[in-house]
Order: sequence, then C-alpha cells, then structure tokens
Amino acid sequence: MEVLNDLLAYKDLKIYQNTDMFSFSLDSVLLARFVKINKNVKQILDIGTGNAPIPLILSTKTKANIIGVEIQKDVYDLALKSVIYNNLQDRINVLNGDINEQVKNWNTEMFDIITCNPPFFKVTQNVTLNESEYKKYARHELYLNLEQIVKISKKLLKNNGSLNIVHRPERFVEIISLMRANGIEPKRVKFIYPKKKENANIVLIEGVKMGKPGIIVEPPLIAHNADGSYTSEIKKLFK
Repeated sequence: MEVLNDLLAYKDLKIYQNTDMFSFSLDSVLLARFVKINKNVKQILDIGTGNAPIPLILSTKTKANIIGVEIQKDVYDLALKSVIYNNLQDRINVLNGDINEQVKNWNTEMFDIITCNPPFFKVTQNVTLNESEYKKYARHELYLNLEQIVKISKKLLKNNGSLNIVHRPERFVEIISLMRANGIEPKRVKFIYPKKKENANIVLIEGVKMGKPGIIVEPPLIAHNADGSYTSEIKKLFK
C-alpha cells in the first residue's frame, strides 16, 4: 500500500513509501547526516537512491544539484513522486536505470560527492534471498556490489571529491581495501552501536579521491536506550 509520510521531523518534507516494498531506514538518515558538504559542492550523486530519502535530506543541507539513480521502476516512481511533491525538481533529478550502464554515458570527474546505501549482503550458494522482489535487490548484491560502487566512484568523482558509504562492520576491511586500491583514501569513519555494551552494527565511511593518508575515527554513536527507544543523539539527526 502506498502512503505519504512525514520525512522524520524535517519541516514541510514528505516522502512516498509503499508498505510492500523496502522502506528507508536509519542507515539512510545516518549517511545523509554524516556527509560533509561545503559551499563549493555543486554536483552530488546518490547511487541506489530507493525512494530518495538521502537526496531529500541532503536538500536541507545544500543548494547543490543532486542526482539519484534507482534500478527498480516502482521504487523510482515513489522517489519521483516525492521529489515533485516537495517541489524539488530544480535541485533533485532521479533516474531509473542500472548505474553500471548509466556510468558509461557520463563524463569522468562529474561529481563532488557520491553517497551510497548499498545492498549489504553478498550472494553465495548458501544465502537465503528474501522472498520480496523489492527487498531482495535492496539487500543483496544482485545488481550492484562494493567493487562496482568504488570503481564507479573512481571514474565519476572529481579529485578531492568524497565517496560516502553506510555498511556493516564485518565488511569494513573490504571497503577500506577497495577504496585504497582505486585511489580513494579513507578519511573518516564512524561506528554505530545498537545499544551500550553491544557490538557495532553500522559503519559510516568517507573516502576522498586522491586524498592524503590519514584517517579520523569519530566518536561512537549509540542508537537505542535500554528500553529500545532512540537516544537523544539519534533524535537530533531526525531534525
């Protein structure tokens, strides 16, 4: 069922979602708030934009042009409706297609920033794929994997442009290795913990194309209180 929801506590922003599909999650909010944007940023790309939560949130932080690419047509339609509803067509452009094909039609060094909340899970012989077609492609590397994301970013990012990814800590070393192998230097990392005294379950990573060595590990963020409610630090990200 299609619904129109408030986009968290952002004033006057709405987002179309479908309860049968993969709704946006805390991961997207964390990534959008993690990204550093300065006044010189003109072009931003969001790979696998879903129903466009990241472009919508980024639009509150910058006047830059934002392009979101989404492969699933029905999910793209939700993103487009959200952009139009919020009257952001002049700043957010969503495209329906495979980013691996789209990149072939673009020039090199087009973007100042690339964001991606990618599928987290590799496809192996033993993996159990979600029955939902929408969730299957959102969660598993069927159309898009980490290596492809980093190689696309290597081509499309300007020198000193940044790639920003949200992922799972168990793939942290793989992400760092792929970045460095493609001339993208890891510069900032932030780990998110579901509760105190629990292992991290989310990692945010910023890499800079042709950046100098040297990484900052930012203070950790606790997502939930003991009773399961969001912490005050998380609630601040919703505003």
